[in-house]
Amino acid sequence: MIVKEDIIRVAESQLGAGPLFLVEVREPDQETFEVFIDCDGSTPEGKPRHVSVEDCISLTRAIRGQFEEDDLDDCSLTVSSAGIGQPLRTLRQYLKLVGRPVEVALKSGRKMTATLEAADETSITLDGTQIPLTEIKTTKEHIDFK
Repeated sequence: MIVKEDIIRVAESQLGAGPLFLVEVREPDQETFEVFIDCDGSTPEGKPRHVSVEDCISLTRAIRGQFEEDDLDDCSLTVSSAGIGQPLRTLRQYLKLVGRPVEVALKSGRKMTATLEAADETSITLDGTQIPLTEIKTTKEHIDFK
């Protein structure tokens, strides 16, 4: 039987130290695994690189290749991009957005949109104000459609 930790181990091993990284593995039920990845690399032109369909297919094949066919017969595996508008889950996602606007919802109920100036394992800095991660409910990339 495959468990979530097995999927995490294989995904992290496969992604290594490259521009793609594991954000989260969800297990909505015992037979379903949802793997979310992100990318903090750049294209040869210097533009941000995004997770491609090919990246998702490649990781799906790599994960499936690490397990016996019988173990996977009863499982559903989905690999996809963490997606625009989804809450940030890892420090690497925060670091990718330094210098860009983010939407932060604090546990106190206060909401703000500001430029992310810095991030580390314990806090983020928005427009000169340091906020401990323990006070943050969610942080998302701010998308302006203007």
